[in-house]
Amino acid sequence: MDDAELASRFASGDADSVRVLYQTYGRLVFSVAYRVLGDTGLAEDATQQTFVQAWRGASSYDPNRPLGAWITTIAKRVAIDFYRRERKHRHLVDVDTADDPALITLPPSLDQLEDVAEVRRALDELPSADRDLIRMQHFDELSHAEIARELEIPLGTVKSRTFRAHRRLAGLLAHLRADPGDSSPSVRPEGGSDG
Repeated sequence: MDDAELASRFASGDADSVRVLYQTYGRLVFSVAYRVLGDTGLAEDATQQTFVQAWRGASSYDPNRPLGAWITTIAKRVAIDFYRRERKHRHLVDVDTADDPALITLPPSLDQLEDVAEVRRALDELPSADRDLIRMQHFDELSHAEIARELEIPLGTVKSRTFRAHRRLAGLLAHLRADPGDSSPSVRPEGGSDG
């Protein structure tokens, strides 16, 4: 069952799709939860809760949206809820009110919001395989090795595909880099070589 079929069956409430969804994305969801919580037991609980919430929200899921990104978003929210609950019980540092300047962020400017919208539009124009690689690397914060394990493809293949995906994205966003009259050479995207 490919992602499109899985997404469609999941959105329609097919019970077998939950098992396939868990087999496909269980490790990814666990790794997201573990990154937030830093505790195996809590991450396992958060993983289970993620799939419960996903199942409850299946009827509102848009099958045209990447399934991995959707389930990862739920995983992050669930893990943060677990973290806040545990913080209350263990008197952990409250990241919402900490005085550490590194934790304080200013609201985005109008220009930043426009740039984000441009990047999202450009991502939507990419082929789904490229879009998924970029999302896994930047939104899910997976390394090349983690992506290779998740997709069950060789590390070199992940590196070359990621490089090409970033190159395509950079081409779609070239208009954001320089003024029309600027003749300076464009910057190559990160990624290095094809191998």
